[in-house]
Amino acid sequence: MRLEVLGCSGGIGRGLRTTSLAIDDDILIDCGTGIGDLPVERLREIRRVFLTHAHLDHVAGLPLLADTVFDTLKSRPLAVHCEDHTHQVLREHIFNWRIWPDFFVLPRGQEPALHHVPFHPGDVWEDGERRVEAIRMEHTVPAMGYFISNGRSAIAFTGDTTRTERFWQVLNARPRLDVLIIECAFGNEDIEVCRLAKHYCPTILAEELERLEHDPLICITHLKPGCEQAIFEQVERAIGGRRLLRLRGGEHFDL
Repeated sequence: MRLEVLGCSGGIGRGLRTTSLAIDDDILIDCGTGIGDLPVERLREIRRVFLTHAHLDHVAGLPLLADTVFDTLKSRPLAVHCEDHTHQVLREHIFNWRIWPDFFVLPRGQEPALHHVPFHPGDVWEDGERRVEAIRMEHTVPAMGYFISNGRSAIAFTGDTTRTERFWQVLNARPRLDVLIIECAFGNEDIEVCRLAKHYCPTILAEELERLEHDPLICITHLKPGCEQAIFEQVERAIGGRRLLRLRGGEHFDL
């Protein structure tokens, strides 16, 4: 299994891209601005997108992706796996003919470029040994994380979240976990913002990681632009005895 970090920033700026992870050549986990760095040939290979939630930094690339490759999707639409709430937000606020054409209908009603696959916490998609499992997370809108495995390795991704119990229960019940990609959007000085916006800061993150029984490589993502190193240093001070990596766009993992 190959994991490519297309984008992992909490915002924009030179060289920064918002959340999108590629699994092998055909799967995206979230569809932020990070997909814009892929050549068109790679974009055409994407067959499935698993969305964590409807916030713009996680879905901004989807309308542009659909517009770029819709001519290749006439006989096999791009599968968009997400909760019903997320799909409703996409249809009402993005693919609404005012912000963007509705590619859940275009180019023809019976052959749309995008196809919604209802996907909710506890649901599992399988393709051979590859497996994607959705897990309920805690955010300001309905949100999910994912556990992704192929029989030999396993990755977990929180998406956006704050304190949660179910996520750790699911991970601890699995036989292995090689990589954990987990958000830490703000520094400790913004802990009240974290609580309101339902994100992690280093103090909260350290407390949550005490629940994890596995010892994966822990990749810190969704850092606030301009504050990345300061936040990561707070994470390092708060979390002892764990393998930590400040995630950056362009990272590759062959698992």
